[in-house]
Amino acid sequence: MRYSIPEEMKKGSLIGNVAQDLGLDLKRLRSGRARIVTGESIQYTELKTDKGILVVNERIDREQLCGDVTPCSFSFEILLENPMELHHVTVEILDVNDHSPKFKKDSINFEISEIASNGARFSLASAEDPDVGVNGLQQYVLTPNDNFVLKQRSGADGKKYAEMVLQKPLDREEHPRMFLKLIAVDGGNPQRSGTVNINITVLDANDNAPVFNQSIYKTTVMENAPRGTYVTTVNASDADLGTNSLITYYFSDFNGGLTDILSVNENTGVIFVTGVIDYEKDKKYELRIEAKDQGGLTDSSTIIIEVIDVNDNAPIINVMSFTSPVSEDSALGTTIGIINVKDLDSGENGQVSCVINQNSPFKIKSNLRNYYTLVTDAVLDRETVSDYNITVVATDAGSPPLSSMRTFHLKISDVNDNVPVFERSVYSAFIGENNSPGANVLTVKAEDPDETQNARISYILEESNIGGSPVSAYVSVNAETGVIHAGRSFDYEQIKQLSFVVKAQDGGSPPLCSNVTVILLIQDQNDNAPQILYPVQSGGSLVAEMVPRSADVGYLVTKVVAVDGDSGQNAWLSYKLQKSTDRALFEVGLQNGEIRTIRQVTDKDVVKQRLTVIVEDNGQPSRSATVNVNVAVADSFPEVLSEFTDFTHDKEYNDNLTFYLVLALAVVSFLFITCVVVIISVKIYRWRQSRLYHSSLPVIPYYPPRYSDTLGSGTLPHVYNYEVCRTMDSRKSDCKFGRAGSQNILIMDPSSTGTMQRLQSEKSILDEPDSPIEVSSHCCGVCNEA
Repeated sequence: MRYSIPEEMKKGSLIGNVAQDLGLDLKRLRSGRARIVTGESIQYTELKTDKGILVVNERIDREQLCGDVTPCSFSFEILLENPMELHHVTVEILDVNDHSPKFKKDSINFEISEIASNGARFSLASAEDPDVGVNGLQQYVLTPNDNFVLKQRSGADGKKYAEMVLQKPLDREEHPRMFLKLIAVDGGNPQRSGTVNINITVLDANDNAPVFNQSIYKTTVMENAPRGTYVTTVNASDADLGTNSLITYYFSDFNGGLTDILSVNENTGVIFVTGVIDYEKDKKYELRIEAKDQGGLTDSSTIIIEVIDVNDNAPIINVMSFTSPVSEDSALGTTIGIINVKDLDSGENGQVSCVINQNSPFKIKSNLRNYYTLVTDAVLDRETVSDYNITVVATDAGSPPLSSMRTFHLKISDVNDNVPVFERSVYSAFIGENNSPGANVLTVKAEDPDETQNARISYILEESNIGGSPVSAYVSVNAETGVIHAGRSFDYEQIKQLSFVVKAQDGGSPPLCSNVTVILLIQDQNDNAPQILYPVQSGGSLVAEMVPRSADVGYLVTKVVAVDGDSGQNAWLSYKLQKSTDRALFEVGLQNGEIRTIRQVTDKDVVKQRLTVIVEDNGQPSRSATVNVNVAVADSFPEVLSEFTDFTHDKEYNDNLTFYLVLALAVVSFLFITCVVVIISVKIYRWRQSRLYHSSLPVIPYYPPRYSDTLGSGTLPHVYNYEVCRTMDSRKSDCKFGRAGSQNILIMDPSSTGTMQRLQSEKSILDEPDSPIEVSSHCCGVCNEA
């Protein structure tokens, strides 16, 4: 609906019959609690629901409400409930000629040279009339005279300006001063007018007036620009010389208090901001600037300043309607509230969007411009959330965007419907291995929002199998408290994780239940010492790594290989050289266990070298293992053999030798008869195979583990394999040796006292550098009783 009324109507004056215009019954207005909704601080109208009419509530001044904007109107909404109706009403305020044109000054003073040429223009101050249309300023009238005529023109904004044009030269000697009147007349009925005095002083001898380089200056300024902000610079020139060419700039017309907003430097013509620029108040400034020389001649120009809007107004949220509490079984889309959002900015800065800033079962919809409805968007559950703080955030599209928020407190009324709910969807806990049986692992807890017996929860361990055994063999749960206990001591190396299900059952009839998965992670402890994989330690034979005397610095002798049954940092191994025959000759890699030479091997270095390497893990406390590495520093096997035949057992072996001998004597009686039978059988077998073999007993070779450096650095170019195969009859023992590959390994049995035969005859073959050979020869010796 739209109504038109004149301004300045008395309070209570009739605007229109709303009930009749909307086709509503008076009962509907009362039952729907019809009311006016407006975001303004002043409510100009009042709705009489008993009569269905709209009347004036406050004095309406069109000039105060709209200024020079036309047409002038204000809008509001009439809101009815049950069901909700929203009617938009616009009231247009018609202008009344209640203002006279008025000049800002009582007089205008001019100093004009007597040599001013015909056609010279002199801008006159404009009159202000707050009325609009025909009631506004229509024309200017200049009192009759012989020298000046009045010219009128309109600006881009429709504002009227007046200029005096010299049509007859002045004569200072005849008329040194002139007094005229400028009358501004509006078109109202009755007509109103305003007058200003024009005082003209005739000067002598200045025949060139200033001239602006532009007739119109156009520029822009940002809203809320700080004081002192540069706007533009005007420039005028004067062809005169001396003092007559000195130009002074000043505003000739100040519209709506522009002196508080803009200022001009009278000497430079620089215009700058001196007040607050508000786009919502004035979107454009149009003003006149004058340039006057010392002889009193002037020129004028127009300055048009466009104000650029800045997003300096946050949206305003007004609550039209809100309902609380709401039942938890409310249907989707149930209306909870209605809000109105406004933004005083324009363009994108005034475009507003509303959202709910948290994850909640509500959403906001826009049905009408600037109006939003808050509705339910999911099923409500009072036992989960009994009330909500719904925060609505209104954000504009400015840069940077501004926002405002409004919080609604909504309560949910109850409907009974729930099952027990665990605090977590999955429970997990850590327990160190080697724990004590019955240890408290963790506690599961479920909540039931119901009451009394229906909320009494029992915890039950669901039957399942872990590694073929029932889960109850590993853990148990307290039916009342939900505490889970370990049923046994765990070993990380056997089982690393347990997964089982605990059921929470309430005491209702029938009972309701829910399940939760519990994951028990076994934490490793440093309960395993490192194990040496290479070199292999044996009590009956000695393994020696061979290093030639020509080996350079960094020569790879061998590599200690170890593993740890633990995991993580408990399995991080470090290698250290604990003891060495010559510490200045070898070193061990801390991380890789590689044994390398740290200096050049010399002839003075002893052949027999024994290294003790300790391998430690990174556990707390750490565990370790040691390994003995025998190294032979020699260039030929005879040299090695001569030294290693007297190689004694290490101290640990000697310490345990007594124990081994006693153990051997304990079982020799039991094995004696069996050994005799086996020896006779072997003798017969070897006699039958004597034509094919040099020995009548079987040869059982022993191949020790070998390390090969795959990187191909720091090793000898050949590998020497020496095999000693002993029998009960040392005269028929078999020996063979060969050379091939890239590593020197020597295996000796220190219990043997046999010597090699035919070694010298095969030396020439062994000295060939690149021929892979395998030589077999017979050795004789004395049989060891043990």
